[in-house]
Amino acid sequence: MRMPIFNQTRILLQLFLVAISLAWGQPLLAAALYISEVGTPASLGTAGAANSTNNVGADAAWTNPAGMTGLSEDHIMTGLMVIIPEVEFDSSVAEAGGSDGGNAGQTAVIPSFFYTHMVSDDSRLGFSVVAPLGGGIDYGDNFVGRYAIQNVELAGIAFTPSYAYKVDDRLSLGVGISAVYTTLEQDIAINGPGAGDGQAKFEDLDDWGYQGILSLTYQLTADTLLGAVYRSEMDVDLEGDLKVKDLAAPVPNQSVDVSWTNPQTLDLGLRYRLDKQKMLLFTLGWEDWSRFSKNTIAVDPAGAQVSVDRQWDDTWNIGAGYIQSIDTESFYTLGIAYESSPVKDKHRTFDFPVDEIWKLAGSYIWLGENNFDYSVGATLYMMGDAEVDQTSQGVRAAGEFDSNLLLFLGSTLRYTF
Repeated sequence: MRMPIFNQTRILLQLFLVAISLAWGQPLLAAALYISEVGTPASLGTAGAANSTNNVGADAAWTNPAGMTGLSEDHIMTGLMVIIPEVEFDSSVAEAGGSDGGNAGQTAVIPSFFYTHMVSDDSRLGFSVVAPLGGGIDYGDNFVGRYAIQNVELAGIAFTPSYAYKVDDRLSLGVGISAVYTTLEQDIAINGPGAGDGQAKFEDLDDWGYQGILSLTYQLTADTLLGAVYRSEMDVDLEGDLKVKDLAAPVPNQSVDVSWTNPQTLDLGLRYRLDKQKMLLFTLGWEDWSRFSKNTIAVDPAGAQVSVDRQWDDTWNIGAGYIQSIDTESFYTLGIAYESSPVKDKHRTFDFPVDEIWKLAGSYIWLGENNFDYSVGATLYMMGDAEVDQTSQGVRAAGEFDSNLLLFLGSTLRYTF
């Protein structure tokens, strides 16, 4: 079904409305959900269950700054994580024809860096560099839902200085501020007049945003540690270029501004030592994704601005982990976690083909010589069928994802001095 467009004004208005649905698009990295895996044993090997009670590794500088007081030496940790997706759509309705897009996920490589410094017996400084969001999806130019999305690439990197103070033998407090640099590029087809499609390209969109961190750890008993981490919301206001091509009526290049709000989050954790060789981990979290629901796009010099409510809900997550010492020089971790869906089936779009998420994780860590430690780990995301029924530019496409998986593989190197 072709929907004629008669002039530049209508072309631009239609394009703006479609672009709203693309303000965020990263199924590769669990879409807009924050990623609990940062490539370290405390995150990757426990499905994030150890994050909020982490007081044993330099990655505490990011996962829970208060936990840095548990480190009695300066630490450096570097990590490298590869994300391998399998995201395959199976259409049941395709009014514009086309293909299902094959495996639309794109492999990503994500480095990380963490450093902690012992200032005094009671205080620590930390610094981390992580990529809490990023990656891409590419359905191809002839995708059945091409009037909603063809491809998108999102990259984000967070630079976080942090500080921890040990109030007493039980309580430690931590603070941090993340400076997050975000970039976004995406393509969509335009259902213009004539036999062929036009194309809109969003290029070089970027922005710096800032997110505060407050955290604590509390030693309830000799064997029980509690942890809590709060992250503030962050405004994202991307600015870049909008280019339109292959339409009968030429459309000049525009400056475009895409904005949303990343939500505040709260994570609670408990770590219980069963004996000298075994520990259990539990986590419970809440993320205020209803704040992300309103997306806005503005174009200059056209002077158009549109805001759309994506009907998102807050999410919650729960997880459990297990740590087992094998000998004095090695141990392994296991983890399982669940995250609720931020969107109901009737509101889900092709840029976010994620339903409920189940995670399975494990890692192996061994203590090397000369103060070097090593680890390898993996987490598997199972993101559900994620049914989609979306009408964009007057054309309907519907179906579900036969495969909707992400595999995180990572390794780290830690040095103490």
